[in-house]
Amino acid sequence: MEVIVLQHIKIEDPGYIKDLMLNDGVNLTTIELDEGEKIPNDLSKFDAMFCMGGPMDTYMEDQYPWLIDEKKKIKEFVVTLKKPYLGFCLGCQLLGEAVGGNVVKSNPSEIGIMDVNFSAEKNNDNLFSSFPNKIKSLQWHSYEVDNLQSNKDVVILASSPITKYQIFKYQNHAYGIQFHIEIKDTTVNEWGCVPEYKSALEKQLGEGALEKFDKEAKSNMSQMNNYSEILYTNFKKIIK
Repeated sequence: MEVIVLQHIKIEDPGYIKDLMLNDGVNLTTIELDEGEKIPNDLSKFDAMFCMGGPMDTYMEDQYPWLIDEKKKIKEFVVTLKKPYLGFCLGCQLLGEAVGGNVVKSNPSEIGIMDVNFSAEKNNDNLFSSFPNKIKSLQWHSYEVDNLQSNKDVVILASSPITKYQIFKYQNHAYGIQFHIEIKDTTVNEWGCVPEYKSALEKQLGEGALEKFDKEAKSNMSQMNNYSEILYTNFKKIIK
């Protein structure tokens, strides 16, 4: 299996799901966009695409001009080639734009371990049908997807009180996940070293919140890793 991974900062990779893929012998082609690496022109050789989070936002094309090409390549992969896609956080928002939505500021930001509630539509979904109706999730975002209601190929699978599009799918092959299902034990502390993430965390939860956040994440880690395994196992089944 050939998977292309679009990354926007080195420490934000597919995490626990990456470990599962490597154990399966999946060939990963990682593109570190923030370091100037280019997405290949020929995307047809890849069986699936992962698009990760990052400290930038989708509107920052002047500051991060590579976002322009990335958006085009995601749309090509998902809409034209119709190949399997998983987008996390920023990758979720980039998918939202690719299929006709826009990205708006969250009010307020969602940061912490929070509940996500699944819709009835998840019961017939290829990836999430076996998930419980409510799960704990690690949230760390200040923007979110909006205005996809006019696209009849989009289905909302999960929401939270703040964020309508916590999980959505386009047709049956492309999924946006606003929260971080892919986390590992080291994730919170590593991300806490990124100035943009630390600033958002302390603004939302107060100075010194990182230690408490890390502890709460680790107390839910076993369950979250289990959800990652289910997601990955089911995602493999939709790859042709």
